[in-house]
Amino acid sequence: MSQIRTFTLNTEPHVAVVGTTELLFQPEVMGDEFLDAYEALQESQKTLGVDVSNLAAAQPEHLRSVVQALRLFLARLMLPESAQLFARWDVMKNGKAVSSHLTPDEATAAAAKAKGGAAVKDSGMRLPDRVLVELLEWVVELYGGGQRPTGLSSGSVPASPPPGSRGKAVSPSRGSTRARGR
Repeated sequence: MSQIRTFTLNTEPHVAVVGTTELLFQPEVMGDEFLDAYEALQESQKTLGVDVSNLAAAQPEHLRSVVQALRLFLARLMLPESAQLFARWDVMKNGKAVSSHLTPDEATAAAAKAKGGAAVKDSGMRLPDRVLVELLEWVVELYGGGQRPTGLSSGSVPASPPPGSRGKAVSPSRGSTRARGR
C-alpha cells in the first residue's frame, strides 16, 4: 500500500524584534546555505581563538573581528532590507555616504577605487554582545533543526539546557525549605 506524506515549507519570514526594530529572516534556508555561513563564522572564531559564549574574556582586537563575523553570519540569513539595516558599511567621501556595502571588504575595495580619500564607516545596527549571541542561538535553532551543526569547535556556543530540568543538589540553607500547609 502506498503512503502520502505532505511537507510544509515556511513562507513567512521569521521575525526578531530587537528594541523597536524588526529584523526579518528568510522563511527557509537550504542546509548548505546555513552551513556555509556557519562555517565562515566558526572559522573566524577558531582563527582568533575566541569563545563566542564568553565574549567578555576576548582580547579587544580579536573581539571586533569575531563580532563582525557574527554580524555577517546573521545578515546572510536575513531578508535584504533587514540585512542592509543590520550590517552595512558606507564609503564616505567629504562627509557623505557615496555607497553602501554588505561587507567591510566590499566597502574597502570601493573606497580604494574612489578618488580623493574615501573612508569606510560601519553604519550597521549597533547591539550589545549579549543580544548578538542570543540572535545567534535563535538562528541556529531555526535553521539548524534545533541542533548545532556537526563538527563544531570547542569554543562554540553551548546548547541551552532542556526546559524544566533542575539540579538534584540539596540546598545548604535551612531557611529555603518549604513550610507545611502551603
